Amino acid sequence: MLTFSECNLCPRECGIDRNIQPGFCQGTCRCKLARAALHFWEEPCISGSRGSGTVFFSGCNLRCCYCQNHQISSEGRGQEVSTARLAQIFLELQQKGAHNINLVTPTPYLPHILQALDAVKGQLYIPVIYNSSGYEKLATIKELNGYVDVYLPDFKYLDNQLARKYSNVDDYFEVATAAIQEMTCQTGELQFDEDGIIQKGVIIRHLVLPGGWRDSLAILNWIKNNLPLDSIWLSLMSQYTPTFHVHKYPEINRRITSWEYETVVTEARRLGLVNGYIQERSSASKEYTPPFNMEGIESNTIVISNRGQEMNR
Repeated sequence: MLTFSECNLCPRECGIDRNIQPGFCQGTCRCKLARAALHFWEEPCISGSRGSGTVFFSGCNLRCCYCQNHQISSEGRGQEVSTARLAQIFLELQQKGAHNINLVTPTPYLPHILQALDAVKGQLYIPVIYNSSGYEKLATIKELNGYVDVYLPDFKYLDNQLARKYSNVDDYFEVATAAIQEMTCQTGELQFDEDGIIQKGVIIRHLVLPGGWRDSLAILNWIKNNLPLDSIWLSLMSQYTPTFHVHKYPEINRRITSWEYETVVTEARRLGLVNGYIQERSSASKEYTPPFNMEGIESNTIVISNRGQEMNR
């Protein structure tokens, strides 16, 4: 059973009683958000023309040294909300025209999320996206079966030495690949609506790191050889920007070179991983980090009905 009292929601299994103190992820037993708004900087099949209804949760179970969202992943920016308010936010985003509900780094608050999704069942008709680091416990992903339509995992490392150095985990590859395989089993073949917005499936994001092109090539080959290609798209990203604690690691305290990125792009094409997105080199920018200004968190006017009973904030 997934629980806050001896926290076991993520692969770290820190065992901390989050009713008393924050876990490794810095989350307590109360749900904490940093932003809930229409977001236009995701992949085109997610953002579409009206935006993705993106809910940024505070805290992270990975906390990479180069995280562009470090203000919320490691520095605790955010505001606590009730489960009822979280459910209300989902409906407000839908009312604003969001193509989907995009849950960003949601695992530390999974019990709240499942309760909120249960509360809006029958009222929420847009896809739910689970947007995560890929470092996910298999049991946790299995709990999401029937709740999540689209998985958007990172696949950061094949080499666990890199994972240990930059993300302080020893088993990233084994854990992430098991989780991603379960995700593809749950969603099946990719599905899109008439406007090209994804409704079902897995999009695997891979951020090319400075000096990490060999590991990127190994990741691409693993994807090609181990995943059903009709169930996944690849999103290859060049947007790495030195930030947060990268000054401690001189080898990644720079942007990637054109040669590094083109080497990875060439391999993706050679392997036939052509469905999805290849980001432009010019995308290495802090523009992809939204303002974590608590937008959309304060109560609005949507009333949520749960079996005829109003849910109070």
